[in-house]
Amino acid sequence: MRLSSLADYAVVMMSAAARHCGSSCRLNATTLAEETGLPLPTVQKLVSRLSAGGLIESARGTGGGFRLSRPAAAISLAEIIEAVEGPIALTTCVDEGRHDCALEGDCRVKPHWNVVNGAVRGALGGVSLASLSGIPA
Repeated sequence: MRLSSLADYAVVMMSAAARHCGSSCRLNATTLAEETGLPLPTVQKLVSRLSAGGLIESARGTGGGFRLSRPAAAISLAEIIEAVEGPIALTTCVDEGRHDCALEGDCRVKPHWNVVNGAVRGALGGVSLASLSGIPA
């Protein structure tokens, strides 16, 4: 299992935002791009996805920018990944409406994938943005 580059960049970006000022001040995409070394278009794309995922709040105009929607200790690694990649699932066979597996009719493992997916999500959910950012709890 490997995260996409975009999900990895989202974690890097959120961690930098948490270290910079958490939910107490606003950052702009340019500042975060410079601080992280990520390309500005990538940061802008991630701001959009993370905002849609409810992890950051953004405002346009003078004094605008974005900030964490809640304290870093209350944001999990699982939430960041899901905001970028969608629900955590190791196989597509558990997705509603998917019928593209040659083994689907006779698979004895499929009923157990949700347990595995839940365990992976639980492990990622147990890692807070604060711990990734080195912010004291």
